[in-house]
Amino acid sequence: MKCPYCGEDNTRVIDSRPAEDNSSIRRRRQCDACSRRFTTYEKVETIPLMVIKKDNNREPYDRSKIESGIMRACHKRPVSTSAINAAVDSIEAQIYSMEDKEVRSNTIGELVMKQLKELDEVAYVRFASVYREFRDVNTFLAELEKLYRKQG
Repeated sequence: MKCPYCGEDNTRVIDSRPAEDNSSIRRRRQCDACSRRFTTYEKVETIPLMVIKKDNNREPYDRSKIESGIMRACHKRPVSTSAINAAVDSIEAQIYSMEDKEVRSNTIGELVMKQLKELDEVAYVRFASVYREFRDVNTFLAELEKLYRKQG
């Protein structure tokens, strides 16, 4: 494993334990050259998952797309990085538990919206406005009214 600080490939594992989700291993490593420490995660390689887009094109599943969508929705919101990572882990676990080799992008979008609704309602509305392609203020207000009715 290459050191992210100096680029040397002589590093050693100084601690290893299951990650929070119990589906990966968290390893603390130390570089033999610069003595700096860093963390890596090891996951089981799974069957490649394909995402079927709205236009029926297929592309490989990319976890970072879910992360970046949630990060954009939560921008300047009181949501911790660990809460975002937990949400992404949960979404990913749900996707893989379907045991399909292909999953529709709208299925992933709905899972993201469900997680965001629990995480932060403002982030949920932000994401929904892009995901559901709100065309005007009335569509936006209708979504807000749904949230309001569920609270009251």
